[in-house]
Amino acid sequence: MVRVLGHPVRLRIVELLEAGEQTVTQLQAELDAPQALVSQQLARMRAAGIVTGQRRGSNVWYVIADTRVVRMLDCLRQCDLPASVAADRNL
Repeated sequence: MVRVLGHPVRLRIVELLEAGEQTVTQLQAELDAPQALVSQQLARMRAAGIVTGQRRGSNVWYVIADTRVVRMLDCLRQCDLPASVAADRNL
């Protein structure tokens, strides 16, 4: 899961999906990225079980499939290193 979310576009997609289900077109507009790139990244995340898609009409709506993803992101957001520690680690 961590490896799949290590790509900046995939991480941003998950952040966008935290707010609720979205289509490729909606994600594409938010990311300002080509449709092919968004679809490719969603396919990788579907294969990893991170997101699922449900076809409704001509659109596929994507949602986060594994709640551990949201918990992991929340945990990472809580990791607030003091500036001195971050400087020592060259972060």
